Amino acid sequence: MSRPTTGPLRFNAFVMNTTSHIQHGQWRRPDAQQHRFNDVRTWIDLARTLEAAKFDTMFFADVSGLYGDADADFDVYLREGLQIPSNDPTVLLSALAVNTEHLGFATTSNVLQNHPFNFARQISTLDHVSGGRIAWNVVTGMQDNGARNYGHDRVTEHSERYRWAEEYVDVVYKLWEGSWDEDALVQDKERGVHAQPGKVHKIHHRGERYRVEGPHLPSPSPQRTPLLFQAGSSLSGRRFAARHAEAVFLVSPSPALAAEQIAETRALAVEAGREPGDVTFYQGLSFVVGSTEEEARTKAAEHDEHISVDGYLAHSAVVDRTGRVYPPDTPLKDVRTDGARGFAEWLSKHITDREPVVADLARQRATSQRIVGTPEQIADRLQEWRDAGVDGINVVNWVIPGSFEEFADHVLPVLRERGLAQREYAEGPLRQKLFGAPRLNERHPAARYRGAFGPGRGAGGDPGAAAVPAPARPVDQVRTS
Repeated sequence: MSRPTTGPLRFNAFVMNTTSHIQHGQWRRPDAQQHRFNDVRTWIDLARTLEAAKFDTMFFADVSGLYGDADADFDVYLREGLQIPSNDPTVLLSALAVNTEHLGFATTSNVLQNHPFNFARQISTLDHVSGGRIAWNVVTGMQDNGARNYGHDRVTEHSERYRWAEEYVDVVYKLWEGSWDEDALVQDKERGVHAQPGKVHKIHHRGERYRVEGPHLPSPSPQRTPLLFQAGSSLSGRRFAARHAEAVFLVSPSPALAAEQIAETRALAVEAGREPGDVTFYQGLSFVVGSTEEEARTKAAEHDEHISVDGYLAHSAVVDRTGRVYPPDTPLKDVRTDGARGFAEWLSKHITDREPVVADLARQRATSQRIVGTPEQIADRLQEWRDAGVDGINVVNWVIPGSFEEFADHVLPVLRERGLAQREYAEGPLRQKLFGAPRLNERHPAARYRGAFGPGRGAGGDPGAAAVPAPARPVDQVRTS
C-alpha cells in the first residue's frame, strides 16, 4: 500500500514554546536564542524566515505537565529548562498568523486540557484570523502530572483514553462540519438578515463524557475542520491515525522501516473507507550541514559536546502503571506502561543485537534521526526517504533560529534544483496547499455531519441523540513533544 512519493517534499519546522524541546543542552550554546521564547519577536522573526524559505508549516508541540514520576522532585526539569517554563502555543498562533501570508501553523492540544466546545471555537477563530492556515495535532496526553493538573489522579488507561479521544473528535467534527450550513451567513443589510434561521443548528451531542448543545458560535472558517495531524507508532495508534489523520509523524530509524509503517497505516486507512493518499507521512529529522563532509562532522562533534544526558534521560522517563519511573537498565520487555507504549514497542522490534532497555529511549532521542553532511549528501538521503513513501520532513532544530536559517540557506536550494522542495506556495488555505482542496474530503469521518442537523434530518437533529460509539480498541500516543 506504500508508494514512492512524487513531487516536492513538504517541510515543517518542529518547535515548542519553551527553551529545551527535543535537543537538550543545546540552549547553552552562544548562538542559541530559544531561551528567548517569552519574546513574541523571537517567533515572529522565525515565522518570517520560514515563510521566506517556503516551509509549509510551523508546528508547535506542547504538553500539559511534567514528565516522569509525578510524586518525585522535578529539579532536573527546572535545571535543564526541559519544557518548563513553557507557554501555550495556541495563544501565540494569532500573532504569527497576522505577520505571515502563506505559512501554516499547527498547535498541539490534548483531549484532557480543553473542553471540545471551547477548543472548537478557538480553532475556528484562529482559522478565520489566519485565512485558513491552522492545523491541530490530536493527542491524548501522557503525563501523570498533566492529568493531576486537570483533576485526575493519573493519566487515563489506554483503552479509556481512546474512547475519550473518539468522542472528543466526534464533538468537534459536529461543531465544525454540521452546525452551520455553507450559505447560512448572508449579512444582508438591505433585508436586515445577518444569518439565515434554519441554516444554523444545535448539535445536541450526548455522550459518555460530554453534553454539548450548540450551536457552534463561529461561522464556518475557510477550512471548517483544521488540518489534522497525529503521531502514533503502535498498531492502535496507527488505527486512530488511519481513521482521522491527514498527516502522521514518523520517528523511524530508516527509510525501509518507514516504508513498512506507511504501508500498514495506509492499509488500515483503506479498511476505514479512505484512500491511501488521504494520509500523508512526515519523518522527524535533524541536520548538521557543512560545506564539506569533514566540516559537517566537526560541527556534529561540537553539537555532541553540548548534549545534556540528564535532559535526555528525564525526557525519556517511562513510568509504570502506578506512576513510578522505570530505572534506565530495565529491559523493555518488562515495561508495562500507559504512556509511550508505541516507542517501546518500536525499539523492542528493531534493536535485535541485544536486549533493549529503557536507557535506549534516551540514546535514541539523542543520536538518531540525524543527518550529517554536505547539502548534496543531505539531499541524497532525503531522496531515499521520499522513495520510501515519506511525504514530508519535520525539521528538528538544534538552535533557534540558526538551524532553520542554515537549512534554508544551504539545503533547500539544492533540494529545489532536484525537485525535492517547492519554489512557491500554492494559493488558498493550508489544506488546499497540501491536498488541493480547502475542506475535508467525503471519505473522512467528519464529513458525515455535513447537513446532518437540520429539521427532519435523522438522529443528528434529535436532542436525545447519543454520540457515535467509539470502537473498543486502545490507542497509544507516541511522544512527539
